[in-house]
Amino acid sequence: MTGLVYKSTGSWYTVKNELGETYECRIKGKFRLKGIKSTNPIAVGDYVDFELETDNNQVSGIIHNIHDRTNYIVRKSVNLSKQTHIIASNIDQVFLMITINNPPTLTSFIDRFLVTANAYHIKAILLFNKIDTYDEDTLNEVKYLAHVYRQIGYECIGVSAMSGKNVDKVKALMHNKVSMFSGHSGVGKSTLVNAIEPSLDIKTKEISTLHMQGQHTTTFAEMFDLSFGAKIIDTPGIKGFGVVDIDKEDIGDYFPEIFKLKQDCKFNNCLHLHEPHCAVKKALDEDKIAVSRYRSYLQIIEGEDGHYRTDNWDNE
Repeated sequence: MTGLVYKSTGSWYTVKNELGETYECRIKGKFRLKGIKSTNPIAVGDYVDFELETDNNQVSGIIHNIHDRTNYIVRKSVNLSKQTHIIASNIDQVFLMITINNPPTLTSFIDRFLVTANAYHIKAILLFNKIDTYDEDTLNEVKYLAHVYRQIGYECIGVSAMSGKNVDKVKALMHNKVSMFSGHSGVGKSTLVNAIEPSLDIKTKEISTLHMQGQHTTTFAEMFDLSFGAKIIDTPGIKGFGVVDIDKEDIGDYFPEIFKLKQDCKFNNCLHLHEPHCAVKKALDEDKIAVSRYRSYLQIIEGEDGHYRTDNWDNE
């Protein structure tokens, strides 16, 4: 029997077959995926083959095969720094929810997320949430950020999960697709999903005003069927996104504006750091590339703990 994994709670997986029947399944014995150092061999969104067994009148499934994934998205595992945790697989698109404040979403987080989505071949759409709560200055900041990302080629939509602004636009994009909503805890993911499909009633908690952090309400990823022919994967509040399995030389390829220019660099292995006649640095000087994007590129190149020197290129 073949089914789709809707929920993972550690060792048990909720799997729905083609007839819409749901079974609790587990993995038989040791199960390792080739080439993926992962803490969880099966993720929400996986297609699996399983057999039913009855134990004490309880019917459950044993998973014995995972179908090839078209893509997957990861974060670093919380406790094993060398391994990764696969959040979800076989995703058609991911909506990254962004708030300028309460809580703030840093451009470095956005860019790291976009690199990961690009590297794993998942279309990313940026949703600027809570736009009904911003003053004029903050709205201008939203417009500037949206301009930066639209220029690169990303779709950006201003939404309000509370008032319902542009929720219909988001629904239209979701039709017949598996979508994922991501973003920091407290950006309004659950509120937006509940506005899209009120019957779901995904738990939300108010932002704690003390330190502007949303209370984590989701601990495990879960997939839901929506009434208008869409599926969503609800994900845990993500603290950090791991850019894994990308060589330093290739990171620029996942920044579309850097990828476009790299053929004009003098050296074909140019990392766009201190090399002479670098087309990317020239574009940066001419304000054709956003400083925040280049800074994010440097951060990823240097590694999360790298001490990259921003003063060098700020003053050149």
